[in-house]
Amino acid sequence: MFSLFPNPLAMTARAARAALATRRQWLRMSALAAGSLAGVVNARPLSVGAASARRGKAKSCIYIFLCGGPSQPDLWDMKPDAPSGVRSEFNPIGTSVPGIVFSELIPQVARHADKLALIRSMTHNDNGHGTAIARSLLGMLPPRPGDEHVARDDHPGLGAILHKTLGAPGPLPAWVVLPRYFTTSSPPYKGQSGGFLGNAYDPLAFDKEKKGSLTDGPLRVGPLELRDGASPSTLASRRQLRESLARPLAGNLITQADEAFEKAYHLLVSPEVRSAMDLDREPAHVRDRYGRNEYGQSFLMARRLVQSGVRFVNVFWTFFDNKGCQFNLWDNHGVESDVCGIDGQLTGRQQLTHQYCTPSFDRSFSALLEDLAESGMLDDTLVAVASEFGRTPRINKTAGRDHWAPSYTQLLAGGGVRGGQVWGASDAQGAYVKDAPVTPDDFSATILHAFGLDAETAIPDISGRPVRVTTGRAVTELF
Repeated sequence: MFSLFPNPLAMTARAARAALATRRQWLRMSALAAGSLAGVVNARPLSVGAASARRGKAKSCIYIFLCGGPSQPDLWDMKPDAPSGVRSEFNPIGTSVPGIVFSELIPQVARHADKLALIRSMTHNDNGHGTAIARSLLGMLPPRPGDEHVARDDHPGLGAILHKTLGAPGPLPAWVVLPRYFTTSSPPYKGQSGGFLGNAYDPLAFDKEKKGSLTDGPLRVGPLELRDGASPSTLASRRQLRESLARPLAGNLITQADEAFEKAYHLLVSPEVRSAMDLDREPAHVRDRYGRNEYGQSFLMARRLVQSGVRFVNVFWTFFDNKGCQFNLWDNHGVESDVCGIDGQLTGRQQLTHQYCTPSFDRSFSALLEDLAESGMLDDTLVAVASEFGRTPRINKTAGRDHWAPSYTQLLAGGGVRGGQVWGASDAQGAYVKDAPVTPDDFSATILHAFGLDAETAIPDISGRPVRVTTGRAVTELF
């Protein structure tokens, strides 16, 4: 079974020592290919000659994933002229861009439509959660059909690719996952590791417990919490002891372990890191604006992280915990029998969707866009809103919509993307793409393009063979 650990960005001093044996095994395997590794093709950025006239200027990215599949006909690809049974029961409203219509469920986001590029022609052929999530996050079809969980021979996730090609961003990690890795079982879905680049390129995850909440509660910074009564001075003493024990030894194995330990140590004691991840430094009204719940505070933490230099932040909006029972906020098939004990409290799909899902997203996402724009950060911060698929054009017998991958919508903002535009179109009932189809592979390629990387950019796999960073085609016309 694959494990995301040892991850040097998430290890305490004790875990760093415990991980030495595992790292030694990995390095021993790598050394077998030492001769071929001498000619490894290093990650190469987009050459000047290949640069597109339309290219992004992103320095960081906040990638929001609405796990389960938001309903595009009820949010941002409404079909008010469609027949009953297809047409949304929610009313369309105007936005800040004439001609672009959103749902009454997201009035605050509607005021920021001028910052958004809507891709209304997302499409693929997989209506299953796990495999569709794996493809969407990985940015390509997994090599083994039906394989949806992380493995060390995976293609690297987007955060790892950017770390490899553009280098480390400074004292903070290059890639952070909020509020936790996305998994409905174990291990996490593909696209959330450094893959064949190695565990040094894995993301830092805050809280690994499978849960979620839209109720008031703290955002847990699990890996950076000092435990067992430890203090910065205790860690410093342990570091000094470790150095004295390791000093007589030499070689690549010790050097690699030292690098991992030092990364972990500095994450635990660095003032820059502690400051970036301290939400108490934000004014109370700002925290209120984002929403005093786990997902709202994750959006705010994402802004603080990119502001401090983190290059790539995933925010996975997954579960809601109701009395110990979890259900997926966005995977709304309607009012089913006893949905985690809330069936008696809510009646109708509108109440279920409105009370537990869209108001919080409307507040948090609009706050993020507003915050980034007012601070000038939106110019070089790419914001993506994605999911594994959308929902069926036809409303089902429980007043909801089911999984639908043939046509759905995703959003981009900032990072050089022109706001106030729509790319592609679905047909009159929102069933299939009518114009300019975009696959999950293309969406990932577009994110990399925003950082100046084209599809031909090469990174070395574990054997030293150069492979493309993406199999998709960037939608360069968005920039």
